[in-house]
Amino acid sequence: MAVAARKGRTTASPHASITTTAWPGFLDSWLSRIPLPKWALISVAVAVAILLVLFLICIIRCCCGKKKPKKKERINVCGISNSTTASLVQPEMEDLERGVEQMRRGKLQYSLEYNFRTQELKVGVKQAVDLKAMDSGGTSDPYVIVYLTSDMKKRYETKVYRKTLNPIFNESFTFQVPQAEVPESTLVMQIYDFNRFAKHDIIGEVRLPLASVNLQHVIEQWSELAEASKVEEEQLGEICFSLRYVPSTGKLTVLILEARKLKRMDSHGLSDPFVKVHLILNRKKWKKKKTSVKKNTLSPYFNELFVFEVPFSQIQNVDVVISVWDHDKVTKNEPIGKLFLGCRATGNQLRHWSDMLSNTRRPLAQWHILQPPDVVDKALGLKSHLKLRLASR
Repeated sequence: MAVAARKGRTTASPHASITTTAWPGFLDSWLSRIPLPKWALISVAVAVAILLVLFLICIIRCCCGKKKPKKKERINVCGISNSTTASLVQPEMEDLERGVEQMRRGKLQYSLEYNFRTQELKVGVKQAVDLKAMDSGGTSDPYVIVYLTSDMKKRYETKVYRKTLNPIFNESFTFQVPQAEVPESTLVMQIYDFNRFAKHDIIGEVRLPLASVNLQHVIEQWSELAEASKVEEEQLGEICFSLRYVPSTGKLTVLILEARKLKRMDSHGLSDPFVKVHLILNRKKWKKKKTSVKKNTLSPYFNELFVFEVPFSQIQNVDVVISVWDHDKVTKNEPIGKLFLGCRATGNQLRHWSDMLSNTRRPLAQWHILQPPDVVDKALGLKSHLKLRLASR
């Protein structure tokens, strides 16, 4: 029986080996059908495997690697141990202090007192501290210029104090300011460094709009000096007038209505304004008319009408010059400001003129800002007076 058992095991082994080698045999038979060398098949298999791995990695990162939304990151400079990194994030304290010192220009103490009965503003320049050093020796020679933007022609100056950054001025100045004009005025106090042989350098300034100040009480306060702003252009005032043109009759009508905020021309802070209307034809003076004089006012009301005959064929060649003058009995009349309208004009003046031509027979009123007389004369490029020839009989 033992022999029979051994025989049975011997005969059974071939069948067992066939069962274990059936899959490799099938794979070999399948690969043998592909007309490629074995090394090429191995390369393709490796490439496919790599692509599958990369694809799986991408899926895992997209599905499982989503980051939570970050909150606003705050850099804790104290927690940074690396000194190089800390210097990149936070500037040196010495640099910050140096920058603050360069911006710091000092402080100015001043007082304000307005007398409603006499309509006078009294400005007291008290003292300054910690002024910026402008000289090579680390000091300055400061003095203060005081003026109002509503009357820049009238300026006051304090004495010059040598080699100090903490001058005590204790000087006061009085401005004549009508109560109605107080809200429109700004008090300017500028501190300069005096130089005998060079241009005086400005250290800083304080600008105080009077509309923001309660002048019912005496005010005394300190203010930080700021960087000086650009010098503002002198305000000459504004004028309102209407234009009307009727092509069929050739009549150009100019109605001078009123003016406001005119420049002060007289010593008492007012003016005696009147208005001239000139017609310029082909850059030569042609016709002119003027209003009556309004005494002692910076906001005159005229409501005076002037009619000029201008043929439709000449309307494109005509400039209308509006000028405001200060009347003076003793000396020569002085111009306060001018402007001109016509096809050569620009800005609001050209727009007003164009609207008049587009809306014939209809009067159109508009406010205009007065410009310096010399600027307008230069823009007009006036020639000699127009001399009209008499028709020969």
